[in-house]
Amino acid sequence: MASSLPLSEFPQLSLDPARLPRHVAVVMDGNGRWATRRGLNRCEGHRRGKDAARAVVEAARELGIPYLTLFVFSHENWQRPVPEVGFLMRLFHRFLLTESKRLMKRGVRLITVGETARLPAAVRRALDEMVALTAGNRKMTLALALSYGGRQDLAAAARRIAEGVAAGRITPQQVNEELLGNELMTAGIPDPDLLIRTSGEQRISNFFLYQLAYTELYFTETLWPDFRETDLLKALADYQARERRFGTVDVRTGVRTDVLKAVGGGAVDSSAAAGGAEGSPRALSTG
Repeated sequence: MASSLPLSEFPQLSLDPARLPRHVAVVMDGNGRWATRRGLNRCEGHRRGKDAARAVVEAARELGIPYLTLFVFSHENWQRPVPEVGFLMRLFHRFLLTESKRLMKRGVRLITVGETARLPAAVRRALDEMVALTAGNRKMTLALALSYGGRQDLAAAARRIAEGVAAGRITPQQVNEELLGNELMTAGIPDPDLLIRTSGEQRISNFFLYQLAYTELYFTETLWPDFRETDLLKALADYQARERRFGTVDVRTGVRTDVLKAVGGGAVDSSAAAGGAEGSPRALSTG
């Protein structure tokens, strides 16, 4: 089947499917500015941003990227004006109601990270139903970060570990990176290989503070409602042009081992990485 991605626009581009990131995370920024520049209400920017989210999910699924996380609503976003928060909740509710068939058809599993108990009851019900409905899908995992904050995630994990130490279930000597990682909301999900942030802002805004330790960061001036498949391909091409730098040295050669590692080497078999997903990504060469 021919690819629907706009690869013909990149005559110089050749994406190696063996070096695609295993996990891409996206900070979807710029909805309000997109609307303001057009003399529209900020809510219209959020509405148009839904189309960008759908396009990125479809493209990531077609490329064979096993994990995609979208930063939908942050812990701090609750401080926005009540009418805007209410609109966002209604918009998200409609998204859940309308996207279930599409996710099932594409074999996409939906999971969430964040303090979802704070969401309105109707949204929680629709979210729980979607998570249960897609639980058996294995083509790709789509994680929605909802009411999520990196500091809050770390604090909650530290609190649970401290409670375990106080109760005698854990000794201080047992507290390590693995234990902490298993207490985070992202337990069971590989750390992102690539973080994309739109709108030109160059910060991570309390998102995945622990998980982004060795993530490649990609910033684009494109506002989120305008972000489409072409923009995702540009980010992936930039990622594959980089060397992953984990800071170690090969004692035999004196060369940093990150120079010897292929970018995205963790995604050699994206079907296995996705938990037994069927099929493998096609070669994406346009040259």
